[in-house]
Amino acid sequence: MNMMQQMPKTKTPTTHAPADHPKVTFGKVGILLANLGTPDNYDYWSMRRYLNEFLSDKRVIDYSPWIWQPLLQLIILTKRPFSSGAAYKSIWNEEAGESPLMTITKDQTAKMKALMHARYGDDVIVDFCMRYGNPSTKSKVDELVAQGCTKILFFPLYPQYAGATSATACDEFFRALQNIKWQPIARTVEPYFENPHYIDALAQSIERAYGELDKRPDILVCSYHGVPRRYLMEGDPYHCQCQKTTRLLKERLGWDDTDITTTFQSRFGPEEWLKPYTVDEVARLAEEEGKKSIAVCAPAFSADCIETLEEINEEIKESFEEAGGEDFTYIPCLNDDDAHMKALAAVVEENLKGWLE
Repeated sequence: MNMMQQMPKTKTPTTHAPADHPKVTFGKVGILLANLGTPDNYDYWSMRRYLNEFLSDKRVIDYSPWIWQPLLQLIILTKRPFSSGAAYKSIWNEEAGESPLMTITKDQTAKMKALMHARYGDDVIVDFCMRYGNPSTKSKVDELVAQGCTKILFFPLYPQYAGATSATACDEFFRALQNIKWQPIARTVEPYFENPHYIDALAQSIERAYGELDKRPDILVCSYHGVPRRYLMEGDPYHCQCQKTTRLLKERLGWDDTDITTTFQSRFGPEEWLKPYTVDEVARLAEEEGKKSIAVCAPAFSADCIETLEEINEEIKESFEEAGGEDFTYIPCLNDDDAHMKALAAVVEENLKGWLE
């Protein structure tokens, strides 16, 4: 094999340093998967801490802090931890003592570790962090550096880019690098919504779900997490990337336009968000278009979480059924599905070029 084609070997600390030189480990490549986050528990104070961190992020709520913070601290955070805690309690993984998002992210990380070890051996270290809550981005960056990672690939697990998801995750990653003496070289992974491996994994999950049903749904609703419409007008590409995801999925499935539609969920606050709103649209489909059987998937989420397991499976399902709908099928997120993990691994390998071959 040509020497230029060989995979770089992990470097080891120099043996020529003086006796009082601090121990240094270097030469590894870190892969840090990042998801939104989760409260440590569903009790009032755990929920309040989590919601305070989340809703204080100016990427998420960009109102003036002089207006927003008094409203948040004095009104929202006195009430919302109770309702949000009840929602989390309804889906909590009691056996593991954690939210489903945490359980799934751990499973995804374990599979990514196995795939990367098979490809690169011990030269790569894989871990995960959360933008809000634990484990924090900073704690995991510090751990990777301590383990000898002089290069870190940061991978926000959001197929589509949004300022309130991908951007704030990257903000936190770069903040975590600020006070490190030997700062690692860093790369971030771009949105992967149009990656053919991801679209194929998504299509396979739809085909598998449809194949298990006695009756084909009248329409598939692709429900994406919403953002204020103002963000679109200010240049955020999220809306366009969601629409393209649905189009690419439709083309991969070989479906007609009438077989699939795009909606947006999780509206918060008084201003207009991206439309149509999922909770309203599923009712309209039942009432006005007579679609009594629908399936719903959530292509913006890499892992099932409160917005899918509770909001879609309860609130949105209830809206559909109250409007006369009969058969409601929720198709789970890709989670740690093998096709999904292979797609994510392909994205990682593409982004490691020049570091590891």
